[in-house]
Amino acid sequence: MNTSKISNIKEFIQKVDYSLMENLTADPDATNDGLDHSPRQVFSGHYVPVAPTPIANPDYIIHSKTFFKELGLSDELTKDDDFIKIFSGDLSTTKEPMQKYGWATGYALSIYGTEYTAQCPFRTGNGYGDGRAVSVFEGVFNNKRFEMQLKGGGPTPYCRGADGRAVLRSSVREFLAQEFMHALGVSTSRSLCLYTSKTETVARPWYSEGSDLNDPDVMVNNPVAITTRVAPSFLRVGQIELFARRARDGAHPKALDELKMIVNHLIEREYIDEVDQNLSFEEKILEVARAFQKRLTTLVAEWIRVGYCQGNFNSDNCAAGGFTLDYGPFGFCEMFDPVFQPWTGGGKHFSFFNQPKAAELNFDKFCGALSELLEVGTNEQAKLEDIRVGFEKAMQNELENTWKKKLGLGTFDPVLFKKLVLLMVETKLDYTIFFRELSKVPEDIEVLKKSFHAEVSSELITKWQDWLTQWRALLLSKPNLDLSAISSSMKKVNPKYTWREWLIVPAYEKAAIGDYSLIRELDEVLSNPYEEQSEAIERKYYRIRPEKFFNAGGVSHYSCSS
Repeated sequence: MNTSKISNIKEFIQKVDYSLMENLTADPDATNDGLDHSPRQVFSGHYVPVAPTPIANPDYIIHSKTFFKELGLSDELTKDDDFIKIFSGDLSTTKEPMQKYGWATGYALSIYGTEYTAQCPFRTGNGYGDGRAVSVFEGVFNNKRFEMQLKGGGPTPYCRGADGRAVLRSSVREFLAQEFMHALGVSTSRSLCLYTSKTETVARPWYSEGSDLNDPDVMVNNPVAITTRVAPSFLRVGQIELFARRARDGAHPKALDELKMIVNHLIEREYIDEVDQNLSFEEKILEVARAFQKRLTTLVAEWIRVGYCQGNFNSDNCAAGGFTLDYGPFGFCEMFDPVFQPWTGGGKHFSFFNQPKAAELNFDKFCGALSELLEVGTNEQAKLEDIRVGFEKAMQNELENTWKKKLGLGTFDPVLFKKLVLLMVETKLDYTIFFRELSKVPEDIEVLKKSFHAEVSSELITKWQDWLTQWRALLLSKPNLDLSAISSSMKKVNPKYTWREWLIVPAYEKAAIGDYSLIRELDEVLSNPYEEQSEAIERKYYRIRPEKFFNAGGVSHYSCSS
């Protein structure tokens, strides 16, 4: 077994394998050198060749040691000058077989199942896509294919007039959140490395100190940063949808061919192990729909399990590979609220408990796009419709299974569950701490009070004790009962440590003045969310949100100005 690690850029770039650029078509109006940074309409082609715009005077903040190990990369690689150049956006000195430009892709937008083009400056949908995300590398590591994308890598034709930059604040959040979700066992894009600029800043609207306003009230100069996010691909439902819209509308003579090409590419990149390559194309379409349904329903149930709220689950933020993508206006539910929504622009339709419905509407768009490749009235189209309609039941099954596991039960009890949700809302408790303390299988509610935000009435205590008695009776009815085993199993489902925005804010604020210590501490803590850690870590990170952070702009809620 080869245990040597890649420690220099020469070895690294030998892993390159540009399947997307080799198998799909470039925009015929694109430049040959990747210097294509002004907003314009892109009428056809699957991608636009784009060279990223390097940030000035890059400074290393952190890399994922866990992910480096999985890829077979040496930690020393982060000190390689050429590695630093590439992942801070400078491809000018890149050697073959790597190219001196990357690529950006367009996609369509559907918000909660409704098609939109108004967000496109041309009102056509032809200017909507990766405005500041530039993929620069695609390669195979340990027999797995990965695409590496610079978030904040400068403007592309899809930038809609913006500067193409990401600020340090959002970049820190994305880096930490991706690796945290992976540690939680939730399917997600990953973080490779994070660089900031020592000198380059951009102005963004944000919240003044002590603001409790819904929207930002001041302009703030922020250091720019580039975080490299990694996934098997960055194909989205909105991307498949874009080519389906063009095929449906007859936008150009090759529109249907481009749709078929990108669906084939999706299967090869994301579902090669699940879709039999000997099937007809029509049968492959049905198989990929089934596989995506399973992945998406599982994913959203996992979000509910760990308290994650995507905040803006449009079709363009829905990975066609069925993993978590686009950590922009996301948040983690602290004080339990079924309609928790951290993003001020999101609305209740993208709130915590409404994510299954949002996912269903994205799946509708996915199936609608695939249907453009099937003959009307055929058996295959009828089967695809059955798969689409079956999403709701499949989603409910996944949710019930998730709640069953969180509660340590052998079967889902809807009556007990409904009582629990009502009690959780009435009590105002911390979602993560409650389920972690419940994992101790207590006989009375005293242990659970650790999660309560305030004293509760004697009437509510009685309700809780009654519920706890009913829950324990169900547990005790299990054959071959072993409470310690049940407790251990529940602790593997209910994390001890979670994302708490009020503990993240100081990390990116310190980073803005060159102190990265809190980022690295958080990365360590969040990399082991199910484990018991030191007493000092527990005192600091295993506690409910202080009152002063409720209704605090930039903490309890925030805009998407990143």
